[in-house]
Amino acid sequence: MDKAVAPEAAGDLDRLPRTPVAPPPSREGFEEMVRAGRPLILRGVFEDWPALAAGRRSPEALNGYLKAMDRGALAPVMEAPPSTRGRFGYGPDMSEFSFSKRQCGITETLDRIGALTGREGAPYVAIQMLPLASHLADFVRQNPLALLPPEVMPRLWLGGPIRTQTHHDPDHNLACVIAGRRRFLLFPPEQVANLYVGPLETPPPLSLVDPEAPDLARFPKYREAIAAAQVAFLEPGDALFMPRYWWHHVTSLDPYNAMVNYWWGEAGEGLERASDCFQTALLALRDLPPGERAYWKAMFDTHVFGATREARAHIPADLQGALGPMSPAFRRALKQQLMAAYLRAAP
Repeated sequence: MDKAVAPEAAGDLDRLPRTPVAPPPSREGFEEMVRAGRPLILRGVFEDWPALAAGRRSPEALNGYLKAMDRGALAPVMEAPPSTRGRFGYGPDMSEFSFSKRQCGITETLDRIGALTGREGAPYVAIQMLPLASHLADFVRQNPLALLPPEVMPRLWLGGPIRTQTHHDPDHNLACVIAGRRRFLLFPPEQVANLYVGPLETPPPLSLVDPEAPDLARFPKYREAIAAAQVAFLEPGDALFMPRYWWHHVTSLDPYNAMVNYWWGEAGEGLERASDCFQTALLALRDLPPGERAYWKAMFDTHVFGATREARAHIPADLQGALGPMSPAFRRALKQQLMAAYLRAAP
């Protein structure tokens, strides 16, 4: 057995390399961390939150703190049956998920989660992605975060011992644990080929591999993914910075868990939106003959992903066009040209 992956491939995630820990950064220091593009655990960045103090006291204290802010808005609630063992992933055929989604009252759901906490054979219920600015506005005022611009708004995740299957976010993510312990299993973006990700048309696309019991006969390339992975164990008061596109599997380790997260920094709109460019490449390039695919791969490697300055150095600066630095006016003209081309091709 490969020594580099033997324990991890068998599901012993505790032995993986740990995500580095950093003290509270300044706003400028945090921006440097974001530019570096590596996961980091930050401690002490929200130590003065009343929500954290309530979460450290007890589930009842945090639930009471949140219910006092409830003004009647409905919350997004996920529920999975006991047979899933808390695993939030695909259903049997990947066309749907193993959990249901609905809108419920916040106080009603918090009471139900409290009643189910620690009960054997109970369903797995969680509030997920609750936009706090619109649903519990007092939370945002009472629990500020200085590291991010004020327009970046938090969301609440609260529930039982669930396991969210490996996925990635198109934005940077700062996850702040306010109750219970969580484990994040992190994979670099380039491991996508080794994670056996499901269909793009059922968002978010999830890995089919269960990291706690990987089926290596069915998913042999997962050995490479886990060899490149790291793990972050978070206690209340810890925040995890995850750069966009890092794959992560999240396990709530206690019967009751709560986390606040911030997403920000999605790059590009319209023709500059990377995910739409990817879909266009699938449409235009994937099914070309091998020789043409090789040409476009070389063009992308040279002019998009390669050392672009060296690749255009032999061309006079005023003739480099799209290969050179783009002024705002040039970008506008190029977008207009592309929009016209797409309109001509529309059915």
